[in-house]
Amino acid sequence: MPDTRESALRGDCANCFGLCCVALPFTRSADFAVDKASGEPCRNLREDFRCGIHTRLRPSGFQGCTVYDCFGAGQRVSQVTFGGVSWREAPETARRMYGVFPVVRGLHELLRYLTEALALPAARPVHTEVRAALARVEALAAGTPDALEGLDVNSVRAEVNPLLLRTSELVRATAGGRPKSRRGADLIGKRLRGAELRGADLRGALLIAADLTGADLTLADLIGADLRDADLSGADLTGALFLTQPQVNAARGNAATRLPEGFERPPHWAA
Repeated sequence: MPDTRESALRGDCANCFGLCCVALPFTRSADFAVDKASGEPCRNLREDFRCGIHTRLRPSGFQGCTVYDCFGAGQRVSQVTFGGVSWREAPETARRMYGVFPVVRGLHELLRYLTEALALPAARPVHTEVRAALARVEALAAGTPDALEGLDVNSVRAEVNPLLLRTSELVRATAGGRPKSRRGADLIGKRLRGAELRGADLRGALLIAADLTGADLTLADLIGADLRDADLSGADLTGALFLTQPQVNAARGNAATRLPEGFERPPHWAA
């Protein structure tokens, strides 16, 4: 995505009031070591709003935290929407802040996808429409707490989705051949080692624990695909569409895994 928006669409914990650690609930499971209700600060949240076990989340039983990204919503809600006044300083704003945070997070995720679409030359035929949608979603994200509380993010997503679909079609058409369509497919635990998935439509596909070792995923549409524990060792994701860092963090891989430019190789991946 363009450098001009990169910082705004990535989580900046140093400028957030620990909103994901307070506003969001989680259940004791393989992803979280304890139960936590919405509005209850995580036991690991420090007074400075930073995580006390950030460098050892996985071994401490908080794997779920390592695969989450607010897409920059945390710092926006903290520093802009609520003017830099935290829920600790103004407890009366806490409920509204917690309610607004997931709304802005949803809008920022859409901004992330739209910004990527504008960077794709093959999607030039829809760039004018994408710019208009980007401006509209940005205006919504910049709204007041009152406006954001009453916003239906699903309806905004429904407006934007046709543009993202058209973007996907235009880009994947450059892959050549007849790209596979496995949209929403249940591929949990499937053996897809070395699979030819170049330009494939894998939107919303369930790829949990799938063996994608050495698979060709270049130019594949991975928006909403569940890659938890999928083995991407040696896989090629060059130019993968709408892939996010949380998806990569949720998967397994190694030094031979080829990621799109700008992505970080998760520290838990094999050498």
